[in-house]
Amino acid sequence: MDLKVTTLEGKDAGKVSLSDTIFGLEPREDIIARVVRWQLAKKQQGTHKSKGRAEVSRTGAKMYKQKGTGRARHHSARAPQFRGGGKAHGPVVRSHAHDLPKQVRALGLRHALSAKLKAENLIIIDDLVAAEAKTKALAGAFASLGLTNALIIGGAELDGNFKLAARNIPNVDVLPIQGINVYDILRRGTLVLSKAAVEALEERFK
Repeated sequence: MDLKVTTLEGKDAGKVSLSDTIFGLEPREDIIARVVRWQLAKKQQGTHKSKGRAEVSRTGAKMYKQKGTGRARHHSARAPQFRGGGKAHGPVVRSHAHDLPKQVRALGLRHALSAKLKAENLIIIDDLVAAEAKTKALAGAFASLGLTNALIIGGAELDGNFKLAARNIPNVDVLPIQGINVYDILRRGTLVLSKAAVEALEERFK
């Protein structure tokens, strides 16, 4: 399918042909959800920790004698039922990451791209280059294109001025093609691809 290409100034720059195997799929929410869950689980630090009964700083002596008091039989004050005792089955430092087949991850990215195109939230820009690193000028260009909440994907190398000018604009993320991922695509309203990014995607999924 063909999609219109524009410049940063909003002028017509011809058309680009998009592959149906990447942008023309019927989006499947279950595959996209699996990839997002895998991404977020991988990001979790997993540094949560509580002390067990072997780690709290309390005496290990028997609280009182076994018989003759009329009270329940207890040993250490470190037991979980006592104030100041250790936590029973508390969180421990661990990795939350889980495996996801490479083919499913690739398919999830293609479905996310197809979902953006189907929702008409995909824009192709010929070249992501700024003459100078001025945020005000770039913000004006984005406003003319209607980009208030967007993920912008460039080629393998991002233009230095463009990257500097864009980084202070709220709700706008800029990534090279190597960093494209399902979660960032979904968390922003509009997906903006450069022509170099489209070519790299078609080469990747060829």
